[in-house]
Amino acid sequence: MSYCTAIKGMKDHRLSIHKAYHDNHYGFPIESDDELFCRLILEINQAGLSWETILNKQEGFRKAYHNFSIKKVAAYKEKDIERLLNDAGIIRNKLKVNAAIENAKTILRLQKEFGSFKNWLEHHHPKTKEEWMKLFKQTFKFTGGEIVNEFLMSAGYLPGAHDEDCPVYKKVIKAKPMWKKKAATD
Repeated sequence: MSYCTAIKGMKDHRLSIHKAYHDNHYGFPIESDDELFCRLILEINQAGLSWETILNKQEGFRKAYHNFSIKKVAAYKEKDIERLLNDAGIIRNKLKVNAAIENAKTILRLQKEFGSFKNWLEHHHPKTKEEWMKLFKQTFKFTGGEIVNEFLMSAGYLPGAHDEDCPVYKKVIKAKPMWKKKAATD
């Protein structure tokens, strides 16, 4: 079931939480490296949990990880790891916390080589889902197939974030020039 279909059946507060993300963020291009890092960290933390749990904790994540400043997170030390593992506002999983720090360091290296994390992604675009998964597994920590797939769909690098009959689909296509070409050839 697609995310578009899933939220149609939701009620009350669940619908408002998911609808805001679905309508305004999911599948849209992300320009800021810190926000791309944010999305990667949120997707990593979702592993084994519901996306709703992550959406409910996203402000806690933002606060705990210094607004997803790549430079700040890359410089975290043991005291920061301890602070994060004691923060009930986020997912307190040592593997995920360590992955955030190591991935921030990796992104700093990519920024030196490519100018930005976004440029690195653009340099490798387009790739098949399988090619992206292999690249991410070689480059980052804690990035299994579903994490990579959702990160890339949510940031507009893989199609499929929205059903074609979803009202947001056309907004995403308009916002992401590379998908305009793809949509025109489909």
